[in-house]
Amino acid sequence: MSDRQNTRTIVDIYGQQYVIVGPESNSHIRLVATMVDDKMREISSKNPSLDTNKLAVLTAVNAVNDYLNIKDRLERLENELKRVKD
Repeated sequence: MSDRQNTRTIVDIYGQQYVIVGPESNSHIRLVATMVDDKMREISSKNPSLDTNKLAVLTAVNAVNDYLNIKDRLERLENELKRVKD
């Protein structure tokens, strides 16, 4: 368990307010919320008929896809670095 205190941050995502509680800084939480809001608005602009639930799921799918792509790239770079060191 960490000694870090949780922070409580109120953010606005796609017109709704949320209270986010966690060990990250307020600025980090706000950055994450802004990125989610931006992605929701981007997807909504391409598919204006989506309801909020479907929009949220598509935003999550996009975020996880981005995460997996970055994770895969990091693993490939770590393997390459290990190979160069050996």
